Amino acid sequence: MSPAILEFDSLSKAYGRLQALRSASFSVRAGEIFGFVGSNGAGKTTAMRIALGVLAADAGEVRWAGAPLDLEARRRVGYMPEERGLYPRMKVGGQLVYLGRLHGMSPAEARAAMEAWTLRLGVAGRRDDEVQKLSLGNQQRVQLTAALMHDPSVLILDEPFSGLDPVAVDVMSDVLRERADAGVPVVFSSHQLALVEGLCDRVGIIRNGSMVAVGSIAELRRTEAPRWVVDAPDAPAGWADGLPGVAVVGLDRTRTTLEVSSTAPGAEQAVLAAALRTGRVREFAPVRPSLAELYRDVVSQAEPPLPSAPPATRGRSRWTRRGDAA
Repeated sequence: MSPAILEFDSLSKAYGRLQALRSASFSVRAGEIFGFVGSNGAGKTTAMRIALGVLAADAGEVRWAGAPLDLEARRRVGYMPEERGLYPRMKVGGQLVYLGRLHGMSPAEARAAMEAWTLRLGVAGRRDDEVQKLSLGNQQRVQLTAALMHDPSVLILDEPFSGLDPVAVDVMSDVLRERADAGVPVVFSSHQLALVEGLCDRVGIIRNGSMVAVGSIAELRRTEAPRWVVDAPDAPAGWADGLPGVAVVGLDRTRTTLEVSSTAPGAEQAVLAAALRTGRVREFAPVRPSLAELYRDVVSQAEPPLPSAPPATRGRSRWTRRGDAA
């Protein structure tokens, strides 16, 4: 039996002359939370809608456990759209039971799941309210409840944290981690990059319809010129000048930031030795860029020209991009 991997394989989609996706590929492994990030219009929602069958791809396919994600398989997917997908004048409890029944649950199963998940997500007291009377945050909680009602085997969530307060963010994060720990592949899009960095096992960055970065945060941080910071309060100006494979890229009082070539063996130790010769060294540590910094580095590059056919190559920047062959 094929492993429970959700695969987005070479997806292309055009709306007239607008190429929304260009041979976009990534995968989400069983038990993994995958953060899907990109600017507005980059192609995130289009890829998710293709997975759910809302849109048809011009090329490529989405597979789960080695087979195309067809109508029957989609019944096992929990989907949360970015736009509210609930009936505004229908009461919360009755609507959730109805949605559970559409997924094949019995009335008793649907009611039990509704009661359990509304309690878990903090909206049990709003079961008899119309959806339109809820705050945006509580509507998000109800929307997630609808995605979880039928115990899905895959979760695809489009901006699930939008409009949530910090307490609700923690609750939802815990739920997604629990689902992943149970073996469910979880993919969600978000503009909250600090949240993505803290929660996700791997991240994919999409730009102009093409996947330009896929990997763990540690993998995305790898570069041919890693940076180090040295706090040497006794060091004179220019103390690092002339060190082989080393370039000074920043100065802040006693702190010096250096770019050290990974092809120069022992360059980091040479930096430390040079700093120690000047006196005290209060700090010597690698600079670890945040996901927000990595993201800005990727999307700030010039957009590639529109190709006549979707390219298979991925973009490059000073941070190493790694394709996803899983």
